[in-house]
Amino acid sequence: MDFLPEPIEKYVDSHTREESDILKKLNRETHAKVLMPQMLSGHVQGRFLKMLSCMVRPLQILEIGTFTGYSSICLAEGLQEGGMVHTIDINEELLPMVSRYVKEAGMENKIKTYTGNALEIIPTINHTFDIVFIDADKTNYSNYYKLAFPKLKVGGYIFADNVLWSGKVADAAYHSDDETKAIMEYNDMVMTDPKVENVLVPIRDGLMIARKIR
Repeated sequence: MDFLPEPIEKYVDSHTREESDILKKLNRETHAKVLMPQMLSGHVQGRFLKMLSCMVRPLQILEIGTFTGYSSICLAEGLQEGGMVHTIDINEELLPMVSRYVKEAGMENKIKTYTGNALEIIPTINHTFDIVFIDADKTNYSNYYKLAFPKLKVGGYIFADNVLWSGKVADAAYHSDDETKAIMEYNDMVMTDPKVENVLVPIRDGLMIARKIR
């Protein structure tokens, strides 16, 4: 998922406001102890998510795919007073780590965790969302979008991560792969949805931003 030349990546990193000490610690521990640490949003994308959240000033955020909680904390930084990030992950083994860092970041009252199948949990969360962030199993991206869309307010945003899928979406050699196909189908679905405006941002592994217009 490294699309930019290394000198440019370093320049971008050095000209992006530093993450907090808590996020640095979470970043290090994720890379040291957790399988597939590249799933973590990381410094630049994390600051980008915070910036987007601060622009929107959301009251309710739905996050599908918590991992170790890095992006949850980043998104929560832009919440309105009394706002909440509702974050879902199927991996209960990571929950103690997530809970520890949420507490250390002082965000116990801003981040609510759910453990289980997001397809079953999303319909049970009775809120209207300002932001939905999809960063879970790729084969269900379209299903998550369809489930979350009715709960998104008009003018709200759906962010979907990994939509370039390490460049595989643009390489025909991978187009028969199930995950690549699912990401391509998601991108095409958003692109042709008349109810949204969208832009694909080539930050890290690609972020599709869709704004609900009706």
